[in-house]
Amino acid sequence: MQDKTVVLNAARVNYDGKAGFEKIASQVTVYDDTPPEKMLERVDGYTVVVTKEIPVPGELIRAFPDSVKLICEAGTGYNNIDLDAAREKGIAVCNVPAYSTQRVAQTVLLLMLNLASSMTKQQRMLAAGDHSNFTDHLKVNHIELNGKTLGVVGVGHIGREVIRIAQAMEMKILATAHHPRQDADGIHYVPLEELLRESDFISLHCPLTEETRGMIGAEQLAAMKPTAFLINTARGALIDEPALIKALQSGQIAGAGLDVQQTEPPAEDSPLYTLENVVLTPHMGWRGLETRRRLVSMVGENIRAFCAGSPINRIV
Repeated sequence: MQDKTVVLNAARVNYDGKAGFEKIASQVTVYDDTPPEKMLERVDGYTVVVTKEIPVPGELIRAFPDSVKLICEAGTGYNNIDLDAAREKGIAVCNVPAYSTQRVAQTVLLLMLNLASSMTKQQRMLAAGDHSNFTDHLKVNHIELNGKTLGVVGVGHIGREVIRIAQAMEMKILATAHHPRQDADGIHYVPLEELLRESDFISLHCPLTEETRGMIGAEQLAAMKPTAFLINTARGALIDEPALIKALQSGQIAGAGLDVQQTEPPAEDSPLYTLENVVLTPHMGWRGLETRRRLVSMVGENIRAFCAGSPINRIV
């Protein structure tokens, strides 16, 4: 099968020109971005369509030309693609799992350490000319991670890597998974309700599906300890964001570390930008240079395998 490939929004990955897509197939056309009204025109005549978190709704997929045989999502999550429409159209869909495992796990650790040290508040004090943390006793909360309980929701590649790092820091581990599991390797599997109730830090590692959308809402936040922190490096819509903001403003929970948000970027007037108990980052977990280069390389592997008749990482 020919590997004629079009990349619809390369700038999402190659925004600095250091992670190009030119070598992923023998024939490649690259667009930095593609508006919806240009998508059908740009995929015409191509076998493989590469996307990165760009919406590909059912009405577009059903109108794709017969030349398109594969949609390759350049990332782990694929909730942007209408899988039912792809299945109806006979178009395969694949993703790139595990390309950012270590980098995202490191982002979880970054967020936990910053929250444990009230780093956002400390930096704002400095920016305002307040040096009292240096001239008097430390004015902000500052806790150790060792001995604390980390609750991990979802134990795929990233969840397991987060657990490995947390155990090296002598944290206790609770976990909940989509399917029941037996305790092993120092991991105690519990229902979500118990995990929320018992954890000092909670880290989300679930795909975004209709089942998981809004899984952390007002009821779940109310179940958490008032001293607990919520970490999300997965998908923003896993959390009911208005409910989270209310919980953060009222002190119902201690804080949150959010590398993903319900709307990215958040609205200019979002309280998430200014809350002192929030560490907010711009969905950067997957953006390390080495991570992005690995991603592009794995997209190429997906395309070559599919065109050779031995598809890998296939979803549909």
